[in-house]
Amino acid sequence: MLLKYRSDYQKIAMGIMSLLPAFKDWDRLQQELTWYQGGDDRTLYLWKDQYDDFAGVVGTELQANYIIVRLVGLMPDKQSTTNEWQMLDQLATATPKQRLMGTLATSQIIAKWEFQHGQNHLDRPATDSSQ
Repeated sequence: MLLKYRSDYQKIAMGIMSLLPAFKDWDRLQQELTWYQGGDDRTLYLWKDQYDDFAGVVGTELQANYIIVRLVGLMPDKQSTTNEWQMLDQLATATPKQRLMGTLATSQIIAKWEFQHGQNHLDRPATDSSQ
């Protein structure tokens, strides 16, 4: 289950994010968390696994017709493609009108997820289908 970040999740979010190589530096980690809180177009989600344990984070940035998945992180004992795809499935379900796109860091995860679902960036519309 994806839950939007709120301040009472700060220690959990920071703990999971600190496992990512880009956020080993404390100042960089705090700066990233502050960035997600700084705009309505940015959302940090915490992911609970099937046992209702916090197990991952997904950072997103909303653009006109798509959502940029900026980061995907899981607890070490939860790191699996299946769990990454569950998080992306839930994100796609929560934002059905936007296409998920990746950054340089997350594009491989997104591409594999799309391929697994029989989707390909050439087959999916780049704009909102309701327009």
